[in-house]
Amino acid sequence: MNDWPDAWSDDNRNNRYGRGSANAQPEGARVMRQVQRGQGGQGGQYGQGASAPPYGGGVPQQQPYADDPYGNQSGNGYGNDYGNGGYNTGQVYGGGSGGGAVGGGGRGERSAPDWRKRIKWTAITLVTLLVVVSVSTYFWADSKLNREVDLSKVIDRPDAGKGTNYLIVGSDSRAGLSAEEKKKLRTGSAEGKRTDSMMILHTGDNGPTLVSLPRDSDVEIPSFVGSESGKTYKGTGRHVKLNAAYAEDGPELLVRTVEFNTGLRIDHYVEIGFAGFANIVDAVGGVELTIPKGGMKDTKSGANFTAGKQTLNGEQALAFVRTRYALAGSDLDRTKNQQKFLAALASQTATPGTVLNPFKLYPTMSAGLDTLIVDKDMGLFDLADMFWAMKGVTGGDGKSMNMPISGSTGGNLLWDKAKVKTLVTELKNDDKVTVTGN
Repeated sequence: MNDWPDAWSDDNRNNRYGRGSANAQPEGARVMRQVQRGQGGQGGQYGQGASAPPYGGGVPQQQPYADDPYGNQSGNGYGNDYGNGGYNTGQVYGGGSGGGAVGGGGRGERSAPDWRKRIKWTAITLVTLLVVVSVSTYFWADSKLNREVDLSKVIDRPDAGKGTNYLIVGSDSRAGLSAEEKKKLRTGSAEGKRTDSMMILHTGDNGPTLVSLPRDSDVEIPSFVGSESGKTYKGTGRHVKLNAAYAEDGPELLVRTVEFNTGLRIDHYVEIGFAGFANIVDAVGGVELTIPKGGMKDTKSGANFTAGKQTLNGEQALAFVRTRYALAGSDLDRTKNQQKFLAALASQTATPGTVLNPFKLYPTMSAGLDTLIVDKDMGLFDLADMFWAMKGVTGGDGKSMNMPISGSTGGNLLWDKAKVKTLVTELKNDDKVTVTGN
């Protein structure tokens, strides 16, 4: 007896349904599923006397599509994704992108990350952080500047020229040094402060020029207004060593004296004492310098160096720039050493390794700014310009020299008036300096 619906027979079925047919040539048209009713008969699918399978088990299996994309010949007529998932389990199959069912029936894919958006927000975050840190650092450093010098008290000033002129002063101030440190640095314990070195740094379009002013230079003290008393002191034609002007009435009179004797306007004043100098050198990890042949030894300054390249710490650096008795040329050779060292210090400080390293930048800035004295109009950008110019002095576009000297009188060094006039004219016009110094 044939339990299949009319028009269906074993011949129609061709023994394909329910037997895991692996026919390589499936039907072109999709065959409807048929449900066997009642008890399985003889022959047929389950064999003679076999009972019907559980519900759904007797469903004739559909042949695969003509072009089976899965190439599966598992015997159920479907690829693994359909056969294993099973229609009869009631499982819902998702076909949408990004949300397929978990398991064999779904091929859902996780959405790819939007890298463009991630990069955008990362960049915005980094830029914001950089701005915040930069602004905070600026205000922190600006608050540390000691703006004590008032150049508005300087009278009868020369006309301003092109470029910018800084008067850089190294003083023998012992402020901030303990008795033990004074002994170690061999600074002595004299009260007050005097100029130990003086330099004019000019910055402009033709490269920086550093001119040392020997402290034994013979200069005339002009009329001036007392920085503290406000009283006017008339000039009497009195000639003194340049460092005496500072000792008499401080930075304002020193600026007034330099301007009067050179005719060059000073735009900014920068002063640093012994303690600040030594601390800056230690903060940058020392300064590499080449000691000339023969070495250097001075019991008064504490200098004791063998010839050759070496790294000087703060104590050694201070001894190097202060020594004069170990040098044949005395004060003139000392100023050359000071130029050499300051240029090396600037070169090693104004580097990415220091500027971009907060563990080096902040200690260096703190060490210098704590003891740095500047004029009231000096800003951080002016200070940065000065340091970069100092670095450029040793470069191809920079020049360092002593003030031209023509002789001496009574232990005072006389400036060469003709050369000084030419030098000042070139600096005022921001021309290339052609004058040479001693």
